[in-house]
Amino acid sequence: MKSVQHRAEYGALRALVRALGAVPWDRAGRIGARVGAAGFQPLGIRRRVVERQIAGAFPELSPGEVAAMARRSYEHLGRASIETALLPGLGQAGVLRLVTEVENWDVVERAVAGGKGIIIVAGHLGNWELAGAYLAARGVPLDVIVRKMGNPFFESYLNQTREQIGMNVVHDAQAVRHTPRALREGRAVAFVADQGVRGLASTFVPFFGRPAKTPRGAGVFALRIEAPVVFIAALRKPDGSYLVGFEEIPVERTGDREHDVDGVVLRFTQVLERWVRRAPEQYFWQHRRWRRQPPDTPPELRDPAAEGA
Repeated sequence: MKSVQHRAEYGALRALVRALGAVPWDRAGRIGARVGAAGFQPLGIRRRVVERQIAGAFPELSPGEVAAMARRSYEHLGRASIETALLPGLGQAGVLRLVTEVENWDVVERAVAGGKGIIIVAGHLGNWELAGAYLAARGVPLDVIVRKMGNPFFESYLNQTREQIGMNVVHDAQAVRHTPRALREGRAVAFVADQGVRGLASTFVPFFGRPAKTPRGAGVFALRIEAPVVFIAALRKPDGSYLVGFEEIPVERTGDREHDVDGVVLRFTQVLERWVRRAPEQYFWQHRRWRRQPPDTPPELRDPAAEGA
């Protein structure tokens, strides 16, 4: 029964992508935004989760402002999803035209010149798939570490899309073996590292003041291989083009490996939070970011999306 549902969902996606591939890019994005908005209202898909998390992250907002930001987050998610599906049709030249502003490209140039590869870290902010496509279009050999998805047809389609726009897909089960070799070959290896899930080595670091379970993988490899760590984000601008920005994440080596790994995770999360504040409606609030917390978390810092919160 699940397979039938997965096939139906995948068929609907492919039909939508084929239809939107025949219309101008801007119009396709607007249609995507309307589809996303339907998830907010009337469908209300995870709406309470989104609104509670936004309210927890931005307590200064009124309920009306929270609802407005939540709606914009659904619109952005719909638009970004359609844009990602259509990226192969743009090609690398089109990706470069779509990005009209770049911050701190010199960070990437220095990392490439170091010859030890690059650990790229990103969050579910803006259009993270476009961020990877931009790096690849600029000539940076890029491997992306991906997790298994619930719908295998979606997973196959998305991974094909990634390959078509210049990224080499590596499943997370292969990351431990693949990453050191790729870094030693001078490649960039990208982790979208802001979702704590079962089965991944993680630590708890503050995100908008609340402890959030966060994967340690990027920090582990940074200490083991001595490769630089670079944050990336692609934020959508009001005119529909994108800003892609980079920041170097400092890696301290005190001799205490566990402490130093957690320090990398902490500094990445601090940088991500700062970028989320630049465009909070472009963050993936649909994921319960604070679902997993230490048992001794004070009540005022617990998951705002939890029942009874």
